[in-house]
Amino acid sequence: MTEREGQGVRIGPDEPALPVHNGAVVTVGTFDGVHRGHVDVLARLVARSRALDLPSVVITFDPHPLEVVNPAAAPPLLTLHNEKLEQIAQSGVDYVAVLPFTPALAALEAEDFVDAVLCGRFHVRELLVGHDHGFGRGRLGDRAVLQRLGEERGFAVTVLDPVASTDGHPISSTAIRRAVAGGDLRRAAEGLGRSYGLSGTVVQGDQRGRTIGYPTLNLSPVSSRKLLPPDGVYAVRVQLPEGSYGGMLNLGPRPTFGDASRRIETHVFDASRDWYGAPVRLDLVARLRETRPFAGIEALRAQLATDEARARAALAAAESHAPGWLPRAGSEA
Repeated sequence: MTEREGQGVRIGPDEPALPVHNGAVVTVGTFDGVHRGHVDVLARLVARSRALDLPSVVITFDPHPLEVVNPAAAPPLLTLHNEKLEQIAQSGVDYVAVLPFTPALAALEAEDFVDAVLCGRFHVRELLVGHDHGFGRGRLGDRAVLQRLGEERGFAVTVLDPVASTDGHPISSTAIRRAVAGGDLRRAAEGLGRSYGLSGTVVQGDQRGRTIGYPTLNLSPVSSRKLLPPDGVYAVRVQLPEGSYGGMLNLGPRPTFGDASRRIETHVFDASRDWYGAPVRLDLVARLRETRPFAGIEALRAQLATDEARARAALAAAESHAPGWLPRAGSEA
């Protein structure tokens, strides 16, 4: 990235805007998941900003707007805040402005949002939005309102067509959430354009895995707002500071040991060291089986050997296919 690419700046009510006084090409959205439809918007944003020789600005929100306006309807998140910023940064945008979503912001009329935020802070010269974008109080700032305000305030508005999945439906965060919640990693990856992932910090576990030949790194508990797939054993790519490794993840309880707490513990293939305190991302490639109890340690050890063979095969198969390919849930990899 260049010096200015991927800079995330949290913009509060009393803070200055970004240094874009000559104007900017802007997009606005929640961007949960940063899926293929979002990536298309970001790519077009970068292309337009370069064509106009203006900075590109992504305006997003934290927390998710529904957590403020209708908490009971707020969906679990595909990407927590830092995960979202990580994905947006890879698009090559110049700036990410994070607006704290507050009741006051939610109450702004569409026209006031345009004047105070888009024009007043970011000097928008061109606005790119998705086909279903809505903003302002009650999301009343729809396509027609935006285009009228753009004509009146002197900025261009480009509404982008949706990106379709293989079934012909527009890719959406809602559809991807359904896929993840149902354990359909293949469909989730198709919508995301990458494997579904979760991030955390390595913490100390009870080190029981070492006694059976399968040491694990344990993730700190993730936010309750993060959507997790069903409990089970998964083939994963493990992204650590020094590189990427294959591995297998146990998500959920450990019934063989009488532990009902939900754990996130991963055995890393072909590497073993002290990773305590390190950031880690797990990219889920395939679900291998459900979590179940075993008669004893030897039975568990034998099953883990089978799991490892299947996980390695799933990872090798995924790497040999086009990005986004995943074995079907429950299939032999």
